[in-house]
Amino acid sequence: MSDSNPADHDGPHEGPIRTPKQLVAAIVASFVVPVVAIILLVNYVDFGAREGAGSDGLGEEAVAKRLQRVGSVEIRDASAPAVLRAGDAVYAAQCAACHASGAAGAPKFADAAAWAPRISTGYEALLTAVIKGKGAMAAQGGGEFNDLELGRAVVHLVNSAGGKMDEPKAPAAAASAASAPN
Repeated sequence: MSDSNPADHDGPHEGPIRTPKQLVAAIVASFVVPVVAIILLVNYVDFGAREGAGSDGLGEEAVAKRLQRVGSVEIRDASAPAVLRAGDAVYAAQCAACHASGAAGAPKFADAAAWAPRISTGYEALLTAVIKGKGAMAAQGGGEFNDLELGRAVVHLVNSAGGKMDEPKAPAAAASAASAPN
């Protein structure tokens, strides 16, 4: 026969669960232990507030910036007297973006050499180029500034480069000056 102990084969097979109470505990543990392990693993992986890789795209400021209004409506009194802006103010608001740095081939502010050939074409040609656009410069007419204000900006740019142009007068002032007796 075999070398094994005969007492090992006598009687029913016995395991670690000997009573019904131990059986219920083993069944409950077989469900509870994996669920608790999964919960702990999820908490470990998702621990702490992390931001995107080098981005603050979900930050409060970034979201507010994306949600800001694009435009606004301003209601003005059409019969109110127009306040004309000076050439330097129009230049600062509209022209300086390109002419201060020379972007897209724009002649720089106060660069006499770059402005000399343009000045020789005269005020009307320069104003037409500003209103209708020329080269990389988009048309400026019909925007925030009227043609007279754009003309004042042209004179400001020309005079900064050594030109000697007179600032254009407002239409009402020009009409009253022409009708005044000599």
